[in-house]
Amino acid sequence: MLRNYLVIAWRSLQKSRVYSFINIAGLSIGLACSMFIFLWVADERSWDNFHEKKSELNRVYINWLGDRGVQTQMAVNLPLWEELKHDRDIVHVAPTDWGREFLLTYGEKRLYRTGYYAGDDFLKMFSFPVVQGSAENQLKDPSTMVITESTAKALFGDEDPIGKMIRVDDRGELTVTGVTKDVPTNSTFQFQCLLPFSTYAIREPWTKEAMTQWSNNSFNLYVEFAKGAEAQAIESRSKDIIKKHRENSTQEVTFLPMERWRLFGEFENGKSTTGTIVYVRMFTIIALFILVIACINFMNLATARSERRAREVGIRKSIGSKRKDLVVQFLGETFFITILAFILAVGLVESLLPLYNDLVDKKLFIDFTNPLLWLVSVGVIAMTGFISGSYPALYLSSFQPAAVLKGKMQMGKSGTTPRRMMVTLQFFFSIVLIFSTMVIYKQLNHLRNRPTGYDGARLVTIGSVGDIPKNYNTIKQELLASGLAENVMRSSSPITAIYGFKEVGWAGKREDQRSSFAIIGTDYDYTKTLGVKMLQGRDYSDAYNDSSSIILNQTAVEYIGLKNPIGETLTIDDHKFTVIGVTENVIMNSPQRQIDPTVLVFDPNWMSDVTLRLPENKNTQEALAGVEAIFKKYNPSYPFTFRFTEDEFNRKFTNIQRVGRLANLFAGLAILISCLGLFGLAAFTAEQRTKEIGIRKVLGATVSSVVVLLSKEFTRLIILAFVLAAPLAWWAMNQWLQEYDYRISIPWWIVASAGGLAFVLAVATVSFQAVKAAVANPVKSLRNE
Repeated sequence: MLRNYLVIAWRSLQKSRVYSFINIAGLSIGLACSMFIFLWVADERSWDNFHEKKSELNRVYINWLGDRGVQTQMAVNLPLWEELKHDRDIVHVAPTDWGREFLLTYGEKRLYRTGYYAGDDFLKMFSFPVVQGSAENQLKDPSTMVITESTAKALFGDEDPIGKMIRVDDRGELTVTGVTKDVPTNSTFQFQCLLPFSTYAIREPWTKEAMTQWSNNSFNLYVEFAKGAEAQAIESRSKDIIKKHRENSTQEVTFLPMERWRLFGEFENGKSTTGTIVYVRMFTIIALFILVIACINFMNLATARSERRAREVGIRKSIGSKRKDLVVQFLGETFFITILAFILAVGLVESLLPLYNDLVDKKLFIDFTNPLLWLVSVGVIAMTGFISGSYPALYLSSFQPAAVLKGKMQMGKSGTTPRRMMVTLQFFFSIVLIFSTMVIYKQLNHLRNRPTGYDGARLVTIGSVGDIPKNYNTIKQELLASGLAENVMRSSSPITAIYGFKEVGWAGKREDQRSSFAIIGTDYDYTKTLGVKMLQGRDYSDAYNDSSSIILNQTAVEYIGLKNPIGETLTIDDHKFTVIGVTENVIMNSPQRQIDPTVLVFDPNWMSDVTLRLPENKNTQEALAGVEAIFKKYNPSYPFTFRFTEDEFNRKFTNIQRVGRLANLFAGLAILISCLGLFGLAAFTAEQRTKEIGIRKVLGATVSSVVVLLSKEFTRLIILAFVLAAPLAWWAMNQWLQEYDYRISIPWWIVASAGGLAFVLAVATVSFQAVKAAVANPVKSLRNE
């Protein structure tokens, strides 16, 4: 029986090769798209799952009361490290910096590797297995370090790395006491080496000072709760720690479980509410949309061509076949087609996965050895086959044999109405996807065109490493004297980032106003080099003693409520500073968010980067070669590396750009699948009405009137789909835009354009078949009459 069904299914496919191709191609593309999306979704949901203590690990955050409600920041102070150790339900506590590149030197080998300064509990908390050396007491001795297997291989080859001395940042040697496995790609922490946090305190005096500064929020802090401990009770005991040590502070300690780091890393009113989960949900819905569209294609074409199978149904019923037998047969055919489509889809995914990985910046793969994969695959085939085949099977098996064999069977509304509904549903989904991609594109452009507050052209940033700090003034003089740079300055962070926040006080400060301001340590020529406009007062100058001077940005002035800011006094770290200038607002962090109140402090010793502006009259490559020669002259131990400011700024859009590209891709494929189905339906409709068209042409109908006749039914359905889709799409994208402080208002023309594009594509698809039918010779279509 099964063999008989398979033979019939294969013959049915061969008889209608065009429709079979449309069915299988549409289903294959739909399944392939869904696989791509679900691979991405599965990867996003898998982040940090390899940590054995994931359910007990937390990141420390600070909530503070501001004029926009409770605000949350990840940067915390170091005294919390010691305080949280005393809680009875906290097992381990580990601080880290924000990650950086270290220059590792062994013999003649010199490598830049990313890493962290980390507390000695770090490897006890997180599952980065130590495969060489003792796993105990790592990161405790400031003269030691831990490296990954790939770093060990790059530096030492096949030699045993344990006990080897590595010169780090040309500032001293550290002994390798441990080697960990390489970090998985789906890890929040990405590193190739770890250095003790105690080494950080020795190397950077400001870090040692921060150990007792409750106002210096410049670090990350992680805690491990005792197994079975009540998180709410721990938070209740910990939340007022900062208030006890800082008078009038509104800051409260809160914790974010590791399970929420990746997907729920954004806060609203002090609570973790959203994050990457928005995109996970969005693409999951898109995958389901595409799969439903592909299934609808199958159902439409199967029921539309039911007349071709009607006589077969009639004969089978007349010789004793029951309806359930026919349902099983037609469902079996559908499952056969679905399996073919699934095999093709897997082939498509495997062949296109490298390109897809480049698009999403991941290393996704299909793990054929995973039993769960096969279980899910069977489930997808079963679900897709059942959804695609249930309606056609029930519809075909319902034909009455007497009516069919007498040739009196009429399809009527019972056959066409469901098809119309399904075509409408297809384009409903497609219009929603088109509209969404247009809004994402518009929002991305809106963010890109947001005024940055500085001139990023020809700005180059060089990390302040090795001997650069002590030779900075000489380097600056040579760069300016040689004409290789128009301006040069140094700062505690580049113009595209903020590395530190501190509490700021002022006279008349309200309880509901925030304390934590962005802090930038700088030197002379900061605004001149960056092209930042001074709105009031002056920049730092060697004509004055500016050790107690500060410069505010416009947001800080407005936030504090200063009408005449010049000469006003603010307090930072219990020191009083006088405002000497006000700058225009500058986008340093995310272009998607409001600009932080920012303070520029004069601190030449607080230096992480040197920024210079290349001259317009010199070739960029030649100028950079000259700059490199000067830096190597005064910092010979380090390779010369640089970053263009414009490139750094553009990287801020990586996530939304990636989302936009994915949305464009899948919206385009959804439209392609919909148009494939529409093409098949239009071809079938034209075929059904061949004789009618022939008679109309003989009676004088024009080609255009025949095209309109065949197209108007489908165009009405597209218009109906647009009317239903537009309000939903508008609401959904408005909800998405609420995630951005700086966002567009959706213009009416985007709604019209989304519907218009779907309409044009649908009409073009239908018109191709309509024109083909309209220009056919009527003699051929009527010769059998």
